[in-house]
Amino acid sequence: MSPTLELSQSRGASAALTGMIDCIAAELSLVERRFNEELRSDVKCVNALVRHVARFRGKMLRPILVLLSGKAACRVGAVSDAHVTIATVVEMVHMATLVHDDVLDEAELRRKGATLNHLRGNEAAVLLGDYLISHSYHLCSSLSSPRVSRVIAHTTNQVCEGELLQIHNRNNLDLEEGEYYAIVARKTGVLCAVCCMLGAQFSSASEAVVKGMENYGLSLGIAFQIQDDILDLLGDREVVGKTLGSDIRKGKLTLPLIHFLRHAPREHRLLLRSLLESPDGDKVERIRNLVLPSESIPYARAAAAARIAEAKESLALLPDSPPKRVLLAMADFVISRPM
Repeated sequence: MSPTLELSQSRGASAALTGMIDCIAAELSLVERRFNEELRSDVKCVNALVRHVARFRGKMLRPILVLLSGKAACRVGAVSDAHVTIATVVEMVHMATLVHDDVLDEAELRRKGATLNHLRGNEAAVLLGDYLISHSYHLCSSLSSPRVSRVIAHTTNQVCEGELLQIHNRNNLDLEEGEYYAIVARKTGVLCAVCCMLGAQFSSASEAVVKGMENYGLSLGIAFQIQDDILDLLGDREVVGKTLGSDIRKGKLTLPLIHFLRHAPREHRLLLRSLLESPDGDKVERIRNLVLPSESIPYARAAAAARIAEAKESLALLPDSPPKRVLLAMADFVISRPM
């Protein structure tokens, strides 16, 4: 299935998004081809591992952000070969983070298929993640501007900082919202931000437009992570297509739980703390049933919606165009994904 068709068929995608992604269909095909060419190895077992994780590319959100930002910010409406390379690079970085995340979360399922660590073990998964990262920098070095490599490296460092900060705060039941946002901004926000920023920059957009695109990506990424955290707590495994409840099992406090521990009735707060501290393997369902009727889920959804509103406002300087309309529709899609 082509990445265009898969995005168009995703349940919950707005009608405005369906079909409009065709404006970058040709460029997305080039990204897919470059991705496969760059990762091709003389070692058969490596190719087999790459083919397995290639199924996790899914909607290719980050390459889409690069290409749409480039087109929306470009006066002539075209993007360059550099945009295709950057889009491929950020997808490799993202894929590496997924493979490593599955190891950290001990996940068994992603996109309704077995994770690499579940099939081949943590050693193969970690090394393949490293393989993806090294190839991303190899490809990035082919660009004429060395600045891109530095920007991508800095962003990758921030992603790692976010993961380390989250690990540091495992089982911290007093985690504040500010610290939570610091984690998700680094884990997810900064990579989306750099996609949009570089897309606009390589279309020779003004500094104000580049900054607006960067803000769009950051807000979109944070909203995406908040929604992902809600899905991890309340989602249907068959619909979402990946292992759920991993945040609770790994002692990661997400926005709904942070809010619940501050604002729920005292007896409910004490019960949640007791459940979170318990080694009971069935606690995920009990926590779900405790939090679901509360105001904490609407609170988290409202927080994600507010970030989406900020993202859409950041596009104000862009002239109306099909790519801009897709960016607006994508923002709505982020918080309307199926549960």
